[in-house]
Amino acid sequence: MLVFYKERLAFLSVPKTGTTAYETALAPRADMVISEPPMLKHAPVYRYNRFIRPMFERVCDVELEVMAVIREPVSWLGSWYRYRQRPFMTGKPNSTHGISFDDFVLAYMKGDKPAFADVGSQFQFVKSQPNGTGVTHFFRYEDQQKLQTFLQNRLSFDFELKNENVSPTMDVNLSEDVARRFRKKCAEEFDLYASIN
Repeated sequence: MLVFYKERLAFLSVPKTGTTAYETALAPRADMVISEPPMLKHAPVYRYNRFIRPMFERVCDVELEVMAVIREPVSWLGSWYRYRQRPFMTGKPNSTHGISFDDFVLAYMKGDKPAFADVGSQFQFVKSQPNGTGVTHFFRYEDQQKLQTFLQNRLSFDFELKNENVSPTMDVNLSEDVARRFRKKCAEEFDLYASIN
């Protein structure tokens, strides 16, 4: 997570949406960088609302706008699947070695997910809270130009991105049946993505 106090902006770090590269590029410009531990680096809206927002509200009397990047749902799961294919993951409970992408997505759709498919939810990550705290600015992962232009304009800061924390390259395709079931079961993920201009 990155916080830019003067610009009244918090950049949430949705996993598998390229935010590590933005963290590296923008850290020198940020007023607060939370890069460890993962549960704080990747703090969802509810955790931001509970811990970060009150700090700025009570101490500084300011409300930050919140931004987040959302990835197309199949692509997002594909990135997780590939990420858990890294060689050193072999034999670990959350490894996807020996598991097809179809089986990974089918396992993801279960109520009680096995470790290898327990990767959270973009929809739940950015879900608005009862007090109204939510994401002010959404960006599609697939539209990097719009995201970068927004940040350069808002921060008056030019930056270059480098590839970081990249998943191994491989083809990941869902069968038509699993794709249809995923779209139906996790409709809120697709609706969220479709709502972003």
